[in-house]
Amino acid sequence: MAKDAYAKAGVDIKKIRGIQGFMAKALGETFRTRASGVGTPLIGIGHYSGMIDLGGNLALTLHTDGVGTKLLVAQALNRYDTVGIDCIAMTANDLICLGSEPIALVDYLALEREDDNLVKEVMKGLAVGAKEAGAPIVGGETAILGEMIKGIGGHGFDLASMGVGVVRKDKVVDGSAIRAGDAVIGLRSSGLHSNGYTLARKILTKEHSLDDFITDFRKRLGEELLTPTKIYVRPTLRLLKKFDLHGLAHITGGGFTKLTRLTGTKKLSFKLRAVERPRIFDMISEAGRLSAREMYSTFNMGVGLCVILPASQAEEAIRACRREGFDASAIGKVAKGRGIFIGKERLTG
Repeated sequence: MAKDAYAKAGVDIKKIRGIQGFMAKALGETFRTRASGVGTPLIGIGHYSGMIDLGGNLALTLHTDGVGTKLLVAQALNRYDTVGIDCIAMTANDLICLGSEPIALVDYLALEREDDNLVKEVMKGLAVGAKEAGAPIVGGETAILGEMIKGIGGHGFDLASMGVGVVRKDKVVDGSAIRAGDAVIGLRSSGLHSNGYTLARKILTKEHSLDDFITDFRKRLGEELLTPTKIYVRPTLRLLKKFDLHGLAHITGGGFTKLTRLTGTKKLSFKLRAVERPRIFDMISEAGRLSAREMYSTFNMGVGLCVILPASQAEEAIRACRREGFDASAIGKVAKGRGIFIGKERLTG
């Protein structure tokens, strides 16, 4: 696949960003309905989470997310025990990007038809993810939408979660403290996580079946694609207590372009280096003939969470992550100017 492969696969990031801009403007007008007191919005639409005033020095963060077309892989393999972990990860990992601690979640499960086994297996993953995130699932909604949900083998479903977190207003990490000279450390991903699957599936299934055993993975391709998203709540909360974090970025859809959420209009750039990555990324790049720019603008490429902090604290922060069982490394720095660079490759700016 050549330039703009993701758009050709059916997901046009440029168009999506235009739609998101329209939505943010339209929904931002609702902020006037709660202009003061408890519930006042404290951050505009477009960061990793919404944030409202709880009174005193407390703020509430809110985020909702889903698993996307990774669910089609689960349906093709008739295996549903891990996608609940992904569902929680996509919500909880975004909540922590404002420095907040996830405290509660609700889920939404829409089914093509009644399917006891599917529901039981999905619930297993949701429970595992909630425990890892340290946030109980306190309710949710299940709907049978056979006229709307059409999946593989009658097992169609959609899965999403909504979560809330709390943070002291004087401890919010929104990127405003980022300065030139800051270090960027990256926490290793477990693979594709839950993004870029529309493109990944179209590329990989041209040459392979999801049931094909892949020697590099020592498992079936479909099983590799179902590797759960890492949940970064535990190490991040530890870092927030011990270090002066200036920014946090969950690397999801749009890859490393997500870092622009943290700097806004400030004239700052990110100079990053490539890190050792799971084999699945090279397999996609080679099979799809994708450029480095496309890969780093679509996938996490081995880094699931970026942490920006003073350079003097970087090494100790890396050691702290490793003590929590999360591989971390120095992946770059913040500099003056504009743009996001991976080596000599410019992604934005």
